[in-house]
Amino acid sequence: MVKLAMVGKGGVGKTTVAGTIARFLARDGYNVYAIDADPAMNLHSAIGISEEKIANIIPISEEKELIEERAGRPGGIFIVNPKVDDIPNKYQVEGPDHVKLLVMGTVKKAKSGCMCPENAFLRALLSHMILDITDAVVVDMEAGIEHLGRGTLSHIDAMVIIIEPGRRSSDLAERIKDLALELKVPRLFIIGNKIATSDEEEFVENIAKSMEVELIGKIPYDNNLRAADLSGKAPIDFAPESIAIKEIEKIEKKLLTLIKNQ
Repeated sequence: MVKLAMVGKGGVGKTTVAGTIARFLARDGYNVYAIDADPAMNLHSAIGISEEKIANIIPISEEKELIEERAGRPGGIFIVNPKVDDIPNKYQVEGPDHVKLLVMGTVKKAKSGCMCPENAFLRALLSHMILDITDAVVVDMEAGIEHLGRGTLSHIDAMVIIIEPGRRSSDLAERIKDLALELKVPRLFIIGNKIATSDEEEFVENIAKSMEVELIGKIPYDNNLRAADLSGKAPIDFAPESIAIKEIEKIEKKLLTLIKNQ
């Protein structure tokens, strides 16, 4: 079992890294579930699942009848631990290398606050994937990690913070680290992404050092990733020999080694 959570500021390349690592894990023989828990919901493109195939997929958070049946209605009594063990098989979409995608969607907040049944359902589903699924799971998360809950986070093999050279990215990484420590995440790593110069490489190295978090990879800036996006193809398929993809492959191998030896 390998359970990974990828977090970071929007635009740092977190989804590309998550999708590519999921593909490499599958090629290494793992049965992989990729969980799209980011509001942008773009993980399918990084995995290589076509827009046509994903077009009819409704994010789980928008399955109102299902959520009401399992968790209750907004504003009323709701079930904290609804039944979710049948959801992965019913809602997964299979992509290249047999990576299975689940699109979680996000819970929108009304003026009166958060709609509790939706939150309870998504939290229960994420917990099930991490605690009960005996396969590899890669979660592409939004920057905040509070909604996972202490019990779930303690069972993740590693949380990986993706940063790029820049203060906004590194400041958010500091906040994620503090929260991860508070919630007792067992392993925390940093990946530097979009590194174009030696100064940017040094910046990322210094951030990791100051945070006292291991830097497990430095992904160079690579125009192939932009070209892949424009072509509508996953980077791993568009330019498999590109410098960024090769570095992500090294990171995946390093993560496996660190997890197996922990």
